[in-house]
Amino acid sequence: MATSSEAHSGRFSRRPRVPIVAGVIALALLLLALGGYLYDRSQRDVVADGVQADGVQIGGLSAAAARGKLDRELVSRLDEPVTVFVGDHRWTLDPRQAGVAVDVAGMVSEAIAASREGSILSRTARNLFGGSLDRTIPLRISYSHGTVRGLVHAITAAVDRAPREATVEASAEGLRTVPSADGITVESAVLGSRIDRAIVGLAPTRTVHVPTHSSRPAVTTANLAARYPAYIVVDRSTFRLRFYNHLKLERTYEIAVGMEGLETPAGLHKIEWEQVDPPWYVPKKAWAGSLAGTVVPPGPSDPLKARFMSFDGGAGIHGIDPSEYSSIGHDASHGCVRMRIPDVIGLYAKSPVGTPVYII
Repeated sequence: MATSSEAHSGRFSRRPRVPIVAGVIALALLLLALGGYLYDRSQRDVVADGVQADGVQIGGLSAAAARGKLDRELVSRLDEPVTVFVGDHRWTLDPRQAGVAVDVAGMVSEAIAASREGSILSRTARNLFGGSLDRTIPLRISYSHGTVRGLVHAITAAVDRAPREATVEASAEGLRTVPSADGITVESAVLGSRIDRAIVGLAPTRTVHVPTHSSRPAVTTANLAARYPAYIVVDRSTFRLRFYNHLKLERTYEIAVGMEGLETPAGLHKIEWEQVDPPWYVPKKAWAGSLAGTVVPPGPSDPLKARFMSFDGGAGIHGIDPSEYSSIGHDASHGCVRMRIPDVIGLYAKSPVGTPVYII
């Protein structure tokens, strides 16, 4: 049987084991913490797994390696020219001309900063146990917006076309229709946005189609004839007046025109006013003699018979007395177009005010 002194001796011999175990545990924790710190420190220049920069995976790479990969896969792609086209037109925008610059260093620094978020414990656990960080670093890019606006302006100036209305051209051969054409307008705001997206790589390709829309003219080839129910062409050389109904020749009349020095005025005119059984407002001209500036009422002394259609101030188309029919086919008037009475009555009925009168 142990004595009390022996019992006391046994209890005292077991007490030193507790501090030793605690010390071992503390040392292990210290070493673990130190190892974790050193490991975390070794990862301070490494991008965490799962991090990408504008679609390029750079997780697990050192900062230098990440910069190199972005230069190869991102910058080289954005360094390709942007081609803008419409129809046969082509424009090329060189990224250097546009001052394109990608801040690769800034993107990698942001990726490193994102990788260092959280505590040392969460970072170490993520790295050691295969965790990843779902983070996308946006593209950092700058370029000259003024250059893009200048390109859009140049394209707009080259492509925009106002609609062309259908028109009529008269000649000795008759009337010729000049067809209408649709206009083209560049959608400048949309084009600028498309070029911007191509420059920064958001578009599927580096090729941009110019967006346009067409505009219809007010007068088309299809409705041109409806705008010309009547058209008169006077050919002084052949003493013929041709009347066109909706641009189709309907009737040809024999006429007399102005004599030498008092020629019927050439060019495009229109009927300005009309009158039945008109008086003669005598021009204040030397050839009118004592009648100059007077008004000769309808009757035997009035040379204007049946109808009068003014087309150039004092000049006009009118009928003459049958006794003067022999002047038809000659340069005989003081500038007017002379017609036989039945002919001028028929022409008058079909030629309202505003009817074009083209004199060759």
